[in-house]
Amino acid sequence: MRSAYPAAFIRGGSSKALVFHRRDLPVEQAKWDAIFLAAMGSPDPHGRQLDGMGGGVSSLSKVCVVGPPSRPDADVDYTFAQVQVHDAKVDYSGNCGNMSSAIGPFAVDEGLVQASTQGDAVVRIHNTNTRKVILATFAVHGGRSVREGQLSIPGVSGTGAPVRLDFLDPGGASTGRLLPTGASTHSLELPGRRRILVSLVDAANACVFVKATDIGLSGAESPDELAMRPETLKTLQDIRLRSSVAMGIAPTVAAAADVRMIPLIAVVSAPQETLALGGHRIAAGEADLVIRMISNGQPHRALPLTGALCTAVAMQIDGSVPSTLAAPGRVTSALRIAMPSGVLTVAADVRHGEDGWRADYGSFYRTTRRLFDGLVHI
Repeated sequence: MRSAYPAAFIRGGSSKALVFHRRDLPVEQAKWDAIFLAAMGSPDPHGRQLDGMGGGVSSLSKVCVVGPPSRPDADVDYTFAQVQVHDAKVDYSGNCGNMSSAIGPFAVDEGLVQASTQGDAVVRIHNTNTRKVILATFAVHGGRSVREGQLSIPGVSGTGAPVRLDFLDPGGASTGRLLPTGASTHSLELPGRRRILVSLVDAANACVFVKATDIGLSGAESPDELAMRPETLKTLQDIRLRSSVAMGIAPTVAAAADVRMIPLIAVVSAPQETLALGGHRIAAGEADLVIRMISNGQPHRALPLTGALCTAVAMQIDGSVPSTLAAPGRVTSALRIAMPSGVLTVAADVRHGEDGWRADYGSFYRTTRRLFDGLVHI
């Protein structure tokens, strides 16, 4: 194994990741884990990843690999790796929507995709984790992606040039079906023979939605408040593991514990006033739904974009937990989701036909910034 690898360190949305060219990594993907773990500083029992590039939380412990396309309807292949902080484990089971925003500009700037010298570039990204295609549209100048712009996104200071992401046919990304159990709700049996009603939806990444009041929450709790409720987090983990089995992601609860990334678990509530991490209040009328999401066992300080897209889809499926709680009269082309860092707006096209529910696409805007290029030493 080499001692150093070329890489870029890039912020995509509210995440950061090391981004590698596929050509610079071993041909055998089985050899990637050791490289990624050493680069990010995992495993770290202290949870800080001080001996690597990671930041101690799941949104800062990510790796992306970009290379030539393996299918004719794409311009590049993109593989996402979630590096666990405490454990020597790399998870390839799902995609990161935030980091997806960095892939198109990276591909153009690195010469993997040829773009016009001026105007908008459109890059077709094949995410190998979910086998789905994402369209990234962004401005270019002089043949390179534009960084400066006026778009502000929740959880990120400053502004940047917008990157529009269109997730095409996002349903069944993890399981092959938009509704893995065939129904908008599912009754789970938890330890102690307690039952709870959830919605299991798979769009961009598989998610399980639970009503906040059903687990003793208001839905307005901050990530830090959730982190101080170990019994609640254990209940959510029990729900997540049993949902994984119900969705067909894992054959048993024990096996589900080894699949850390999916399904994401979302605690949802009807519109209410909440306090954002920046200190400003979000009025009930500013959002169509309030959500708190657990990602890789940690309360997320923003919202994984794949989770946001799945939420927007679920809000339009009659009878689902998010649909029953969401504000009436909501506009499907601009669904407003309140989360700890602010309000995220997502568009999703969902319809019901003879074959059941179908999601045609989901869209949102992000910003991205390359932070440095060089060699990452392992």
